[in-house]
Amino acid sequence: MTTDTPNDYRIMSKAVREWYRYYEVEWDDQASSFLCDAAIELYDHGCRSVEEMATILIGTYVGLAATRINAPSSDSVH
Repeated sequence: MTTDTPNDYRIMSKAVREWYRYYEVEWDDQASSFLCDAAIELYDHGCRSVEEMATILIGTYVGLAATRINAPSSDSVH
């Protein structure tokens, strides 16, 4: 990540929480790690709004199964 401000982390955190709300799944450590990595990559590629980041995460990683090891990489987002 290029900067380390609380607002940057807040954007990514809220986007990941929106993914959880959208798919109505319980907290999962593996999914959270995967989604946070994807959010960081999106942020590094210029995604700076919660809404845009959440929309991309929701559209790319459809449900809990999409966050597992054999899931598509976040490179498919770009």
